Amino acid sequence: MSTPALGRIGIWAGEMDRYPAPVLRQAAAAIEDLGYPALWFPETTGREAMAQSALLLSATRQTVIATGTASIYARDAISAAAAQRTLAEAFPGRFLLGLGVSHPALVTDMRGHRFGPPLATMRGYLDAMDAASFGPPIPAPPRVLAALGPKMLKLAAERSWGAHPLGMPIEHTRRSRSLLGPQALLAVTQLVVLDPSRSRAAELARAHAAAALPNRIGLLRDLGFDNAESLDDRLVEALVVTGGPDDIVRRIGEHLDAGADHVSLHVLTATPDKPPLRQWEELAARLL
Repeated sequence: MSTPALGRIGIWAGEMDRYPAPVLRQAAAAIEDLGYPALWFPETTGREAMAQSALLLSATRQTVIATGTASIYARDAISAAAAQRTLAEAFPGRFLLGLGVSHPALVTDMRGHRFGPPLATMRGYLDAMDAASFGPPIPAPPRVLAALGPKMLKLAAERSWGAHPLGMPIEHTRRSRSLLGPQALLAVTQLVVLDPSRSRAAELARAHAAAALPNRIGLLRDLGFDNAESLDDRLVEALVVTGGPDDIVRRIGEHLDAGADHVSLHVLTATPDKPPLRQWEELAARLL
């Protein structure tokens, strides 16, 4: 089973569930045509992750499609293993399964499941995936874990190809590499606002930093952001990079220097229901 070639830079398309299917396909094709080797997306309240992966794989020719955070509560482990192997068999080297424990509100309020202890629940899920049988004789494809805390990062190193932290500062990338060790994949996602209006960019960055804050406060304190609740300018800038392409390039370089193998860019705009084609193109011209 070939390992997906993620390259150094990818796109995290966090708003794909807002796009109608024809626009979804066009966006995926545009990302590929611009030269990005990997396209990541989350699973929250919209399309089912495996079905969406099939749509995206069919709309592209060589781009790696990665489920950044396929929820382990969205399907049982046997179904997840079967879906992963089905897509990996049909699109060799082009599908990467990223698994996450999601959030209590999404798991309990929306799905009606009991939210279990994250580490033990993920470990049990991986055990069940590894024990699952599958008809076609193909090796188990690689997977990654959406991991932020130290224990989940260590589990990612033990039981997967590596970790996929979303929306954390450089200090977290550095610490993640030390916990993962030198061999595991570290694929981080960086929030980006590419807007010529400084005031508009600052407002958008603060809004998204605030949305990301609740399940990161403890981790951010451990990283030296003592007053994380205040969401001061230093923290907003650490979570969301704003400015022009050169500013984005600088932040990517900092993540790579801190130990990341791959950086996916989540481009934030004031119109999340439309693909940020201009921004993707502007960044591609500077990065690829």
